[in-house]
Amino acid sequence: MSSHQPSREDLIQTLLLASRESSTLAVFFHTNIAERVGLGATEEKTLGLLGKFGPLTAGEIASHTGLTTPSVTGLIDRLEKKGMVQRIRDPHDRRRVIVHPNQERLAELDRLFSSVQEAFHEVLDIYNDEQLATIADFLIRSAQRSKELMASQLGKEEES
Repeated sequence: MSSHQPSREDLIQTLLLASRESSTLAVFFHTNIAERVGLGATEEKTLGLLGKFGPLTAGEIASHTGLTTPSVTGLIDRLEKKGMVQRIRDPHDRRRVIVHPNQERLAELDRLFSSVQEAFHEVLDIYNDEQLATIADFLIRSAQRSKELMASQLGKEEES
């Protein structure tokens, strides 16, 4: 029996495949969680953005999500109809409308996700601090690259 070390290319391919599977499962997972509170996955993730950044304009939501402005308008309409957000005119610039989350409804989502976060602590417990730093670096860089790709794709669509 040989102790064959996988090549760098094999490791990269394994990581890319695992990342793709993780991404796919994350979409299904978030869809499942969102459905429990009567939301779609995009709605749930948008509420997550509002929870993280606070009130945002429709343009800022579009920037964070990569969605087109008409899509964001429909998204906000749905969230407002479900009592998850409220549109409030900016008191300093009446042309600007700011989307404010319903904090009580955000708390419902937070309760659902807190048990999930606890479950992932168990997964992470086997890694040492250096490995955790590497995993965190990979995830941060992957998220940044996704944002860059969304922005470049959005720019191409606006040009056509």
